[in-house]
Amino acid sequence: MATLADVARLAGVSSATVSRIINGNPKPVAEALRERVLAAVEELQYVPNAHAQLLARSHRSAIGVIVHDVSDPYFAEIIRGLQRVATENGRLVITCNSYRNPDRELEYVELLRAHQVAAIILAGSGYHDDAFTAKMNSKLRVYQATGGRTVVIGRHDHVGDAVLPDNEKGGYLLAAELYTLGHRRFGVIAGPEQMTTTTDRLAGLRRAAREHGRRLPTRRIAYGDFDRTSGMAAAAALLDAEPKLTAIAALNDSMAIGALALLRSRGIAVPDEVSVIGFDDMPIASDVTPALTTIRLPLADMGARAVILALQPAEGDDVLRIVRVGAELIRRESAGPARR
Repeated sequence: MATLADVARLAGVSSATVSRIINGNPKPVAEALRERVLAAVEELQYVPNAHAQLLARSHRSAIGVIVHDVSDPYFAEIIRGLQRVATENGRLVITCNSYRNPDRELEYVELLRAHQVAAIILAGSGYHDDAFTAKMNSKLRVYQATGGRTVVIGRHDHVGDAVLPDNEKGGYLLAAELYTLGHRRFGVIAGPEQMTTTTDRLAGLRRAAREHGRRLPTRRIAYGDFDRTSGMAAAAALLDAEPKLTAIAALNDSMAIGALALLRSRGIAVPDEVSVIGFDDMPIASDVTPALTTIRLPLADMGARAVILALQPAEGDDVLRIVRVGAELIRRESAGPARR
């Protein structure tokens, strides 16, 4: 079994430096040096002394949460559920905004580890980025080796337990509803292309298209940033390119609300002329006019389940616990039969 001294020798540093890095000491360390030590830890499969881990756990009371944007209602709902369970268990929640910046997420993991939080929860979509995934997994393994727990919400290729919403099924239900209503020519407002959530929801739409003997042409897909402003811009681009669209499927509610605003500004009636369907069922979805047909994910419950997983003891280094969360179609007034 590798020792701290073995790690120090392989990395070419002192044992004190290794100790500072793997235990999250806030004293500044050059990034190149940190990466060298973490690489040595992973190569040697070094695990800190069990007694030291126990001591570290004994004063960890906070849970760190990394989200893309806390002002996004999607994450606000997740944090609401997460905060409730954390508070019931006497835990403080530290929330970090990454603004979909992978480098910032890596920095936050280091910062939260330095604060010796009991668990780190990564909420939101993963990235199609192998280099980032490798770096994140290296940091998370070191954090777990020192007694920390990790949980992800959404599809990531990261170590730790996971709460997985069925985004693919949600995309399928969305498109299937439009085909059932007679829509054959509809546009899609997708999220950022590098996000796994976008990929999974589009995969569901494409599966429904195949089952209905249709296809989803790329010219009818516009990519946004999961916010209202980009939803308006994407809806405008889709309608300008193809004015005869009968519906718009937005892959989150914020972008759907942006599409509703754009249609209203152009005097296009919803759903009489163009139907709109969203995704997530944020609280505001039932309050807009017309009320938004959408795909519901139990967002607050997802946050609550993530904390429950984080507070449970690990079942082993190689044991991954997955909680799968379903999606359902919620019919409201914004979607109707295709116009003739």
